[in-house]
Amino acid sequence: MVSLAEVVLVAAVAGGVTGLGALPLFFTDRISHRTYDGALGLAAGIMVGAAVFALIVPGLELGSPLEVVAGVLAGGAFLLVGNAVLPHLHLRFRADRVEGTAIVEPSVDPSSGAGSNGGHDTGTDTTDDTSDRTGDGSSDRTGDSETAGDDLRRATLVGSAVTIHNVPEGLAVGIAFASGESAIGFAIATAIAVQNVPDGFAMAVPAVRAGVSRGRTLLYTTLSGGVPEPIAAAAGFALVTMVSGLFPVAAGFAAGAMIAVVFRELVPSSHGHGYADTATAAFILGFALMLVVDTVLAV
Repeated sequence: MVSLAEVVLVAAVAGGVTGLGALPLFFTDRISHRTYDGALGLAAGIMVGAAVFALIVPGLELGSPLEVVAGVLAGGAFLLVGNAVLPHLHLRFRADRVEGTAIVEPSVDPSSGAGSNGGHDTGTDTTDDTSDRTGDGSSDRTGDSETAGDDLRRATLVGSAVTIHNVPEGLAVGIAFASGESAIGFAIATAIAVQNVPDGFAMAVPAVRAGVSRGRTLLYTTLSGGVPEPIAAAAGFALVTMVSGLFPVAAGFAAGAMIAVVFRELVPSSHGHGYADTATAAFILGFALMLVVDTVLAV
């Protein structure tokens, strides 16, 4: 069985991978809806696969179905209550703006119907400047300031959402290692690391647009996962290790929270831009990938 220090290290690495999502911003701030939706679908499939193969199945093997079900319900409730209580921003499109994602549609005057398609999402790459312009073509500095402020608030709120989601993920890592099967812990840590990349991207883009330097953005996105996940992993590991027979309930709790994240955030965010088939195919691929990872690491 691995030590607490090793669990914290693994969780810190898995959480810190969130920072990789900011790396593309060093080269471009444009990304297609298809790519983004596919990334979210892949992350969702991996998370569901991790919840099923690395948590629920082992929980059923070591406990009763009632214990696992109770944990799943408690975990889902925990995530939903956290979403309702803590201020954050869901990753979704609204009107002509994209909240919490990499893509922002150009501002459109509703009364004029101006714009490429009247303000509706086209599913194309778009990160055009959203600042208003005056009749003589000069930039409206007040509009620029307000837009930057909106982007900064958006980055902060998206960062809050990412941090909220990293708590149950960290718990899952710690609980999985506490089962005594290191392979389960490494499998779920791998899954979480992969799905953390699009989370980091969603947080990084509005931060860069708000004027935060790319270096600081990389640091903040890394910390958003690299701090809460090892703390939560340590708590989950210590709790299950100290309380005999708690693993089935704890595993169900982590699985329920992760599945709630998928259906509350990732699935809706990946199905609003006309690429639902791409997101669905990526989801299936992610689920299959997690099955392979779990099988290989369990050998």
